Amino acid sequence: MNIRSLTRGDGVVIGAAVVLFIASFLDLTSFDCPTGVDCSGFDGRNAWDGLGLLMSMFLSGVIGAALIVVGRAMPGRKVAGIDLGQFGVAFCIFSLWTAFWTIIDMDADAGAGMILGLLATIALAGAAIAAPLVPALKAPLVGAPRPQAPQPYGGQPQAGYGYPGAQQPSYGGQPEGGYGYPGGQPGQPGQPGHPQPSQAGQPAPQAPQAPMQPSQPSQGGQAPQPAGASDFSPFWFAVPVARPLYGEDGSPTPIAELAPGTWYLAVEQRGQSLVAQTQDGRRGVLQDTTGIQRG
Repeated sequence: MNIRSLTRGDGVVIGAAVVLFIASFLDLTSFDCPTGVDCSGFDGRNAWDGLGLLMSMFLSGVIGAALIVVGRAMPGRKVAGIDLGQFGVAFCIFSLWTAFWTIIDMDADAGAGMILGLLATIALAGAAIAAPLVPALKAPLVGAPRPQAPQPYGGQPQAGYGYPGAQQPSYGGQPEGGYGYPGGQPGQPGQPGHPQPSQAGQPAPQAPQAPMQPSQPSQGGQAPQPAGASDFSPFWFAVPVARPLYGEDGSPTPIAELAPGTWYLAVEQRGQSLVAQTQDGRRGVLQDTTGIQRG
C-alpha cells in the first residue's frame, strides 16, 4: 500500500468520515425540558439504537471513505469489474441521500448527531466527487522526500576512475609518485630512470600518440560529433498524478503505475517520452511527462 499516493481530496474524505463516525454517538433529536419538570431520566437516542439509520447513513459513509482510500493506495483493485474507488463514491452519495431525507422527515427537532452527520455527509460526498476534478484536491497529501544525489547510471561510485576528485593513474599505469620513486614526477630531468634532455644529434623521445582517424568533411562549418554522443544524463523525477508506465517493446498494456510522491530514475529519453526505472528494477516508457518534478 502506497500511502504517498493519497491526495488532499482523500484527506478531506478521511476527516469527514471521522466526524461522521463521532456523530453516530450523539443524540439524533433534541428535547427542550419544560419548566418545573425533572428531565434527568431522559435518555436521547443515537444512531446505534437503530440499525437501519446506522447502516444506511453513518456506516455506509465510513465504508465508502475506506473504499476510496484503499482504491487510491492500491490502484487496480476491482470488485465485479468496478474499481474500489467508484464503489466508495457511490456509498458516500447514498449516505448523503439518506441523511438529507431523514432530517427532513423527522417529527422532532434534529439533534447534534443528526445535524453533524448531515454536514459530514455533505463534505464526504463533495470531496469524493471533486477529488479527481479539482487541481487543489489532486495535489499529494504527503510531500515527496528529498531524493539523494543520484549516482551515475550503471552504479559506478563517485570516487571511481573518471569522476571529478578521483586520483587518476599516470600514463602507462605507473603510480603517482613517479616511475618507482617516491615523490618523483615523470619527465623531471636529473633523476635516475627518467628520460634525460636530448643530446646533440639525438632526437628527443616523443610521447606515443593515438592513431589518426580519417577526417570527414563537416557540414555547415561545424566540427563532426563523435558517434553515440548525447547530452542526456540520468535524473530523479516525480509525477504530479498517477501515470501508467508502458513496456519498452511498445505494448499498449501498462506494466506498472507511477504514483505521485515517489521518486523514479529516468535513464533514457526517447523524443518526448522517458525511459524510467521503478524502485523494484522494472523499466518502461513514460509517455506523459507533463508537469513532472525533477529531483
